[in-house]
Amino acid sequence: MLEISGVRAGYGSMTVLQGVDMSIKAGEIVALLGSNGVGKTTLNNVISGFIRPNAGTLTFKGVPLTGKKPADIVALGIAHVPEGRKIFPNLSVAENLSLGAFRRAGANRKQNFERICAIFPKLRQRLNQSAGTLSGGEQQMLAIGRGLMSEPELLILDEPSLGLSPIMVEEMFNLITKINAEGVAILLVEQNVMQSLAVAGRAYVIEQGRFVMEGAAADLISDKQLRQAYLGM
Repeated sequence: MLEISGVRAGYGSMTVLQGVDMSIKAGEIVALLGSNGVGKTTLNNVISGFIRPNAGTLTFKGVPLTGKKPADIVALGIAHVPEGRKIFPNLSVAENLSLGAFRRAGANRKQNFERICAIFPKLRQRLNQSAGTLSGGEQQMLAIGRGLMSEPELLILDEPSLGLSPIMVEEMFNLITKINAEGVAILLVEQNVMQSLAVAGRAYVIEQGRFVMEGAAADLISDKQLRQAYLGM
């Protein structure tokens, strides 16, 4: 579904991605693992159209993404939930959700609204509440729900567990599995290595803008090199 080949990208004269290749198939969870500053968010922004690559190609369902505006990429079926949630704090929960259907799936806004409230029952209780007054976990649910309002075929989740309590982290990963069970492919970008590998089918490990490991999550979870690098084991 998503095919990335030889992508190089960065900011000004600084190259962050050093030529990466990645594929994501329909309906799968792929984890992108790595520490801060190694290129994870840059890759997300290239896929979403916020950064134009200096080299390489990206296609989604056979359609080239290079040069397309972010709104056009959303219309194709890719939704990006950025790190830090980026909700609109002064708007209500309901208004934030409605904005997710602005570029795609507007005709199904009502049905998708009910679907999101079924996935995130806590949001239904707070529809008229200002989004900025929600807890961190509830704001993350809102950000994901807003992304789902566009009926994406691929959902990019950038650090969805960041800043959450251990209980909320567990709930968040359960929700990711639930969303994927509905047929949505997920690119899960996380520093929470073990839980990411537990829900993903495949994974890529990035260091200094290059993929240094990739393969089935079940294989990587037992890899001694990965455990030493990320878990100190």
